[in-house]
Amino acid sequence: MSHSRSLSLALCLLAACRVGVRTDAPASSAPPSTPAQAEIPLDGSSGWDASLVLDQPGVGIWTVGVLKVFEQYGAREIVALDDLGRFHALWSYSGKWTPVSTVHDGKWLGGIVEADLDPRIDGDEFYTGSANGNLYQVTTPHETFLDCRLIGVLPGHEIHTLVGGELDLAHDGPELIAFTRPGKLVRLSARLGGAPGGSADGITGARDGFDVTVLSELPGRVRDALVLPGGASPPEIVTAGRHGRVEVLRLDRDGPRWTTIHEVPMGVGRVALAPARAGGATVLYSTCDDGRVFRHEREGDAWRNELIYAGPQGLRGIAAGRFDADANVETIAVFGYSKEVELLTRRAGGWQRETLFVDRDKGHWLCAGELDGRNATDELVASGYSGRVVLLARPPGYGLPGVLVR
Repeated sequence: MSHSRSLSLALCLLAACRVGVRTDAPASSAPPSTPAQAEIPLDGSSGWDASLVLDQPGVGIWTVGVLKVFEQYGAREIVALDDLGRFHALWSYSGKWTPVSTVHDGKWLGGIVEADLDPRIDGDEFYTGSANGNLYQVTTPHETFLDCRLIGVLPGHEIHTLVGGELDLAHDGPELIAFTRPGKLVRLSARLGGAPGGSADGITGARDGFDVTVLSELPGRVRDALVLPGGASPPEIVTAGRHGRVEVLRLDRDGPRWTTIHEVPMGVGRVALAPARAGGATVLYSTCDDGRVFRHEREGDAWRNELIYAGPQGLRGIAAGRFDADANVETIAVFGYSKEVELLTRRAGGWQRETLFVDRDKGHWLCAGELDGRNATDELVASGYSGRVVLLARPPGYGLPGVLVR
């Protein structure tokens, strides 16, 4: 070997030693591959932090909610329903999110309800329904374990939307109310004794201790529903329908009664309830398929409807909550086919808009909840065609004057 070649080899070996792995470095510096390993930040707008909760490319996630699933944890969980008919409950630990899954229906799951509807089980249960027409009860028999059972079958009827509680004056006790396509209004109730209930119009029930009763036909698909607070008798159920109406449903002793809040020649996608304000009126918001957002304020027995935003086509998700440092500022967030989560804020000069996050595919659902106590505001949870669940939060210290932050 020549002297020059020996010198070159020595220099290469020396350089390799200088850029080699440090002995005090971690064994692996690879970034976490899943949110269950560590918090995974995403690109959000200034003033908001975005992070990944669940990622399953190619499998849409159609509904998300912030619910209390596992009582042994102080924080609330995120529940996600996907296109393969799976119910995911995700629990948090210092920014990490671990999924616990049950139900494997094979077709998408739609509505989700957390309520104590079955007196045979301690505490709340969870209920969901599928495109196959199957209704499931989900329970937590012990830590981080989910159990599910089939409680009703509605052959040929997609189950889009559910609400639960003591809602029907014609029935004693709590019930689960399902809205289906083809359009039917269906009641499920736990059977505590006696003969099982009947069936009608091809709807069968009486599965695992539940009776199924068809209450009425519906003119179209109800995409979203919520129960208004306030103690009205019967309780008021607000619905948003593909047939273009925001309505109030009351289940009276003589059957369902409907009152129209607002009607447009366009599908209505979602409805959200504004946070209660002392002395303030009841306020709702709704989204339309053509990108419009309406504000509905109750005035006695009537409602005043106001168009507040003409946005991109395909608006779906909407969430109302406190998203501003000033608790008196009115704020809502929307999400849809534009892939953008947008914040709408009402100040003295009118409504303002800003983009908080852009997902990799179309949006379908949006909800608000308290998941990060380091700020004074609510968090947002978004899901849709991307197969991701994304958490959006104001940064630590936001809205908390005098609090030390890094």
